[in-house]
Amino acid sequence: MRILLSNDDGYFAPGIALLAEMLAPLADVTVVAPERDRSGSSNSLTLDRPLAVRRAQGGFYYVNGTPTDCVHLAVTGLLRDLPDIVVSGINHGANMGDDTIYSGTVAAATEGFLLGIPSIAISLVAEGDGRFRTAGQVAVDLIERFRRRPPGEPVLLNVNVPDVEYDKLRGMEVTRLGKRHTAEPVVKSTTPRGEAVYWVGAAGSAQDAGEGTDFHAVAHDRVSITPLQMDLTHFSQLQAVQEWMK
Repeated sequence: MRILLSNDDGYFAPGIALLAEMLAPLADVTVVAPERDRSGSSNSLTLDRPLAVRRAQGGFYYVNGTPTDCVHLAVTGLLRDLPDIVVSGINHGANMGDDTIYSGTVAAATEGFLLGIPSIAISLVAEGDGRFRTAGQVAVDLIERFRRRPPGEPVLLNVNVPDVEYDKLRGMEVTRLGKRHTAEPVVKSTTPRGEAVYWVGAAGSAQDAGEGTDFHAVAHDRVSITPLQMDLTHFSQLQAVQEWMK
């Protein structure tokens, strides 16, 4: 089995190093990740300049581009053999609800999915140092499940792992995405030159966090597994827009 591993925190992040180590006994693991932190880069693809691929001392490949660039380059030219699965993570922090739209972690997995490869984005819902090994073991469990029962078609799974010891997890739950309140206001400050600058505000609190959502599962120490799709068509509005266009 061949695994392509990427992330949005950068090739030097502790989450990806641990994940590569834990998955190595199960498969041939290749790491292609951004050269720096690209959190929040979503599905952006670099088209205005060439990209460079370098190799770190530990064997990881790193790219001066986005998470999407990394997976795209790996699958369409860098790797001699196509991976059987793409794994993105372990992200340091949640990717639930509306966060998935902005997430570089989810975007890396999405690119694999769009290229026809089963893909998993895995995130540890932690604010401090976090129990990355718990998320790593969840990834191992999922890869073993993929080996035993390969999906009939490419899937894109968004996985969020509570920050507890592995033996404290209360199972896995297939969930839907919840929703957040509006984000907090921007934070304004001033540079030493007197220029106004702005920091994007923190994400809002969970608004739709009821039973069945990713927020609810993680709050109850269960691993949230949400299957995602990329068809953005608003099907329920097709007829209304057709009427409006007459």
